[in-house]
Amino acid sequence: MELLPMEPRYYMLRNGWVNAERIVKDQEPEDFRPVVKLFCPWTGATWLLSELQPDDPDIAFGLCDLGMGFPELGQVSILELKAVRGPGGLTIERDLYFKADKTLSEYAREANAKGRVEA
Repeated sequence: MELLPMEPRYYMLRNGWVNAERIVKDQEPEDFRPVVKLFCPWTGATWLLSELQPDDPDIAFGLCDLGMGFPELGQVSILELKAVRGPGGLTIERDLYFKADKTLSEYAREANAKGRVEA
């Protein structure tokens, strides 16, 4: 399964361009809803990602939870996530049924209060 197929990649790049333009204009970045949810099937790691950097579309921004009780907003390399291999050759997967119902900062507040991402 493709981790970031064309449609979510398009929306994430669009979001990245919007916020790059806002930052250049000294405006507050827009708080987007996550576009994709990625997860590690053999650990508690979860990533809710909302945008890709326009100048380096390998770098995604979102809520990153490595399953250690400290989820945080930050950047992650898509190539590094694609390279991760677990028991029996398992890989990081995309939740095909994920539909964001709140913004990234709302997920972050909830995750920080609970110590983990619940989406």
